[in-house]
Amino acid sequence: MRQDLPMESARSVRLLPKAHLHLHFTGSMRPGTLLELAEKYGVHLPDALSGGEPPRLRATDERGWFRFQRLYDIARSCLRSAEDIQRLVLEAAEEDVRDGSGWLEIQVDPTSYAPRLGGLIPAMEIILDAVETASRETGLGMRVLVAANRTKHPLDARTLARLAVRYADRGVVGFGLSNDERRGFARDFDRAFAIARDGGLLAAPHGGELSGPGSVRDCLDDLDAGRIGHGVRAAEDPRLLRKLAERGVTCEVCPSSNVALGVYEKPEDVPLRTLFDAGVPMALGADDPLLFGSRLADQYELARARHGFADAELAELARQSVRGSAAPEDVKGKLLAGIDDWLAG
Repeated sequence: MRQDLPMESARSVRLLPKAHLHLHFTGSMRPGTLLELAEKYGVHLPDALSGGEPPRLRATDERGWFRFQRLYDIARSCLRSAEDIQRLVLEAAEEDVRDGSGWLEIQVDPTSYAPRLGGLIPAMEIILDAVETASRETGLGMRVLVAANRTKHPLDARTLARLAVRYADRGVVGFGLSNDERRGFARDFDRAFAIARDGGLLAAPHGGELSGPGSVRDCLDDLDAGRIGHGVRAAEDPRLLRKLAERGVTCEVCPSSNVALGVYEKPEDVPLRTLFDAGVPMALGADDPLLFGSRLADQYELARARHGFADAELAELARQSVRGSAAPEDVKGKLLAGIDDWLAG
């Protein structure tokens, strides 16, 4: 393990400028906000969502994933108005600013919110308005990544890709593919991703989390991914690691999420060092703090405490997150300069 400053004098990871590239919309909610909204709408929350502690989850089998999705769907059902969306986004931005983030790309499937917000286009506009307002009020650079649901028909994904491109000038920067990667094939969604890429959007599908390295390879070969959501299972294939490093494809690694969902047994098992030493760019992310109990800065603390990342290496992780983002060049430059200042200080 590599050593750095003594822990009592180590630089605060919350003061380290960084970009946050893997945060899901409902999953960004504060637990207290969920409790308030559930009471407001008369939604009964199971103990797993109301007990004050992150639920115990293990999604490596179909039953476990179903339970995870059920909890997520219950939480999402508490978002019913434009005001609820505005509150969620503002609070997510506030949490990110507190953790040192200077740029956030929040991921959302607007079809999940459309029934309660007047339709798909109204839902998209409410979300983008909330993001614009939160960015202005907090000073956080903030954009949207529209994500299709892997368990739905590929035609639905094409509809979403066209919608995402339509709003590329309103804050949409990428197109993703979420939910259980063990369902279906990446190639089923190749036309949706072609629409998104042709419209100037970044392709950032999930892969290499619940499925092995083949899932990451499929995202690269079939969807021409510029980033990979998770991607940690690439560590099992040295040739794939070289491919990711050579292409400079950033993996959005979410260590706490990986452990919470049973992908790895304990934090030390997440292959952060393997990816880092192979030269694979990483952007640490919180995934779904509501369900996993930790936010962005906690992922950097985990890298330091459980994987021996020195401050210079944490600074490089932060740089990789910035470089892998869709932030404008001037924003990237400011964040990179801030990282240098953090390390020098």
